[in-house]
Amino acid sequence: MQKMKSILILSLLCYSLTGCGQSNNLTKPENSTIETRFQTPSGYTREITQTNSFGSYLKKLKLKPDKSTVKYFNGEEKRGDNIYLAVVDMDIGTKDLQQCADAVMRLRGEYLFDQKKYAQIHFNFLHDGKARYFKDFAKGDYSYQKFRKYMEFVFASANTASLLKELQPVKFQEMKVGDVFIQKGNPYGHAVIVVDMAKNKSGEKVYMLAQSYMPAQETQILVNRKNDEISPWYELKGETIYTPEWTFKSTELKRFRSE
Repeated sequence: MQKMKSILILSLLCYSLTGCGQSNNLTKPENSTIETRFQTPSGYTREITQTNSFGSYLKKLKLKPDKSTVKYFNGEEKRGDNIYLAVVDMDIGTKDLQQCADAVMRLRGEYLFDQKKYAQIHFNFLHDGKARYFKDFAKGDYSYQKFRKYMEFVFASANTASLLKELQPVKFQEMKVGDVFIQKGNPYGHAVIVVDMAKNKSGEKVYMLAQSYMPAQETQILVNRKNDEISPWYELKGETIYTPEWTFKSTELKRFRSE
């Protein structure tokens, strides 16, 4: 009995203090990627993404072990209430740099670097609106260490406002994996990225979201507080998207221009 009480107390602490969401029957804790850890809701099948596409890369993102807590850049744990169900296994460094829009750019950059598309890695700076290219920064050194330094260089001078100008509008019903909900904010905005999608025989769709936040923190798979039964999936309907820490409009969906 005492052991059962201890387990219950630990579960409640995880739920109310560290931000861990409650798993449901869609979660396979032993699996390590987005597409293997989370099953689709009943009647839904994952949408096929082209091999070596950005969408395919995102669905295969490696996750930390189940029940891992999000860590800030300084190693402290993120505390909150039912915010995320999983943590992306990707080092964010020890500087307060990789926040919301930065995490989106990091994922995009990592994908292009993985595909050795070095010339396509570029992001705009806020103060002048001009793009900074990885190939110019690298000066022939295309090592991963150089890439990480380039990304920190970008994070220090880019945000939601600069990223928004790089993206193109996309109709909500035409969403695909890799699209971004983004607000430039005044003074602060936010951005989350679509990392998986599925649909049923009737053509209804669901999608999954990931984010970082302020201060800089590990990228996390968001819970759906409006529908625990299908969390972390969100239904592709309505005009308002309620994520745990931000609210978006369906008209705020954007896409990288080369997609």
